[in-house]
Amino acid sequence: MFRAFPLRTTKQDVLKEMRRWVIMTFGLFINAFAWTAFLIPSKIIGGGLSGISTIIFYMTGIPVGVVYLIINILLVLIAIKILGASFGVKTIFSVLVLGGFLSLLQGLIKEPLVDDIFLSAVLGGLLAGAGIGIVFNQGGSTGGTDIFAMIINKYRNISPGRLILYFDVVIISSSYFVFDSVERLVYGFVTMAIVAWSIDMIMAGNRQSTQIFIFSKYYEEISKELNEHINRGMTLLDAQGWYSREPGKIVLVVTRKHEMPHVLRIIKSIDPDAFISVASVMGTYGKGFENIRG
Repeated sequence: MFRAFPLRTTKQDVLKEMRRWVIMTFGLFINAFAWTAFLIPSKIIGGGLSGISTIIFYMTGIPVGVVYLIINILLVLIAIKILGASFGVKTIFSVLVLGGFLSLLQGLIKEPLVDDIFLSAVLGGLLAGAGIGIVFNQGGSTGGTDIFAMIINKYRNISPGRLILYFDVVIISSSYFVFDSVERLVYGFVTMAIVAWSIDMIMAGNRQSTQIFIFSKYYEEISKELNEHINRGMTLLDAQGWYSREPGKIVLVVTRKHEMPHVLRIIKSIDPDAFISVASVMGTYGKGFENIRG
């Protein structure tokens, strides 16, 4: 009778992991679309290895996706040698998929989807940042300058974020020597700022947490279902009703904001009359949430 639980848990884990890979692939497609539909045809050089690949494309005519793949494969091989074989399957997957999407979409899209270069910079930056943020949220990486930063950080005590910023500034600044245009140089920095903002918005939205207090006489059933279906721990607090003077329990659970609708559905299915208090949490640290840094 009880043997079914491990099998169901394993199946849920597999489906959850498959969902992560599908979402990550979607994020990579959005990033590739941003570059090929707005930035590359508008001759806007953003940061990262995609920016380097775009510069090489306009200097040599070699497709962006091909250059991106070649450089990233070399970087990954170096990273595996320096950082270890467990460098990251998701990074290798992201490199191959993003390179493929860039090659495919660049062959299909010959002109920018909008005529205004500023609008191309804004839309390209928003979508490129959103795509990267989605990939980061699923534990992936787009490689490129991230790999450079990790390698240098191993030998020098320099923040990876600062290194990536330095790389992006150098890459975007070099676009002036390709296009001989201060205007496009400025648009490159505009794109870089929008990409950074877009990544932060996606990442912050995914990390928001909620603290939920559940008042119900069916606290045991609710706790069991929440633990099984959303994989969150609960805390039971002793309580006493003021009017009834009867002792009871309050279930305290902290979840990601996007998990809250699922929590409410589970509670309603068990006890439609449950009293629930929900509060936003500024930060949540520990297992299943953010690591404590300092």
